[in-house]
Amino acid sequence: MISAKTCIPAFAALAALAGCFREVPPAEDSVRPETRVWLKDAGLSVVTARDVHEKGMIYFGEQGGWSNLSSRVSNFDPKSLEYLNLDYNAITNADALAEFTSLKWLRLDNNAISSLPDLGGLKDLRRIYLRANRLTAVPETLGDLPSLDTVDLSFNHGITEVPEWFAKKEGLSHLILSSTGITRLPEDISAWKSLRTLQMGGLHIESTEEMKRIRDALPDTAVVF
Repeated sequence: MISAKTCIPAFAALAALAGCFREVPPAEDSVRPETRVWLKDAGLSVVTARDVHEKGMIYFGEQGGWSNLSSRVSNFDPKSLEYLNLDYNAITNADALAEFTSLKWLRLDNNAISSLPDLGGLKDLRRIYLRANRLTAVPETLGDLPSLDTVDLSFNHGITEVPEWFAKKEGLSHLILSSTGITRLPEDISAWKSLRTLQMGGLHIESTEEMKRIRDALPDTAVVF
């Protein structure tokens, strides 16, 4: 596969065929340092605002270094965060995430989540990462997030289809469905015309006609099978 660093916009069509795409910019480019909290690999099974405050870490670069959130903020307000990283825990209950209404980035990779709570209050949420959880369907609450730009559902093997409502969701730029149980996409995916990348590696799409149909429907998208 061609490295993302070698992509040249003038050759977008060839790049798409080769699986070439630009990486999503890192959080450091768009979210203020004081609003970013990491709580990775902490053994959490339930998300609570208290745990985020007491165990969460913030990073201010090489000069500022790492600090515990509670040492910097005494009166913690969940609404103050724009980035929350909860990767590599054992989370099964994420109900408290509905309190974090200013989030723009939410990372939940490698947990044990089988469903999401109503996140409709997170109107500014742009990116949600749900790789390697226990989802058996695309969470319906994703349809309630107007600012959503990037969705990663990869390695949720129980997801076997893309519902019609999700195929009609506009505004997505990056969608990762790799290594799920999906075998085909809905007939009408024209609402995804703004997609820059669609990653579908590891799917059981054996029909070349289906692959061609997807690429023809999304001519400006780098589709990776």
